[in-house]
Amino acid sequence: MTTPEPADRVLSRASLAEGSPTRWFDELYTAAARGEAEVPWTRGAPNADLADWVEPGEGRRALVVGSALGDDSELLAAAGWAVTGFDVAPAAVEAARARFPESSVDYVVADLLNPPAEWHQAFDLVVEIINIQAMPRDFRAAAITSLAGFLAPGGTMLVSEVAEENVAPEPGPPWPFSRAEIESVAQDGVKLLSLETIRDGARYWAEFTR
Repeated sequence: MTTPEPADRVLSRASLAEGSPTRWFDELYTAAARGEAEVPWTRGAPNADLADWVEPGEGRRALVVGSALGDDSELLAAAGWAVTGFDVAPAAVEAARARFPESSVDYVVADLLNPPAEWHQAFDLVVEIINIQAMPRDFRAAAITSLAGFLAPGGTMLVSEVAEENVAPEPGPPWPFSRAEIESVAQDGVKLLSLETIRDGARYWAEFTR
């Protein structure tokens, strides 16, 4: 008996075939809300590597890219950050707001490929964990340029993606990152502070500043 292909790959393939690199995210969250699919990157808890890193925010502004169901955003808010969590999928934003109705996090719908102009160099902390890897490489340069543009002078950006050098190729998503792609976040005044592999080499963890 053939194992059914995961919903994220079926939906992403159809979305990409029609020229949209992001439409499938909302389709996947909507299907998951109906109990018809699973969102493979949601765990019901904050990212463990971010939890190990987290430091007091003291009211500074943080942006969580691809905020999904809100776990990372809530972790940072609890540490004193003034958090904006955004996702391209309205269904994900709705679910996060429903999970945390008393939250101080500003959950918003936005597109990394066309972000709000007022976010330019507006955040003291920017967190991007396993989101851009869900985009094919044709769209990554634009996504990375947007990402770099969020970081305020003196701020910190954390980027973690699946590491191409230590992960066997798969049909995707995800499509693993090369070391050069991670390093390319260092543009327009953004500087790479550190880059390492974690989780037995399966992921990159990089820290940048401006």
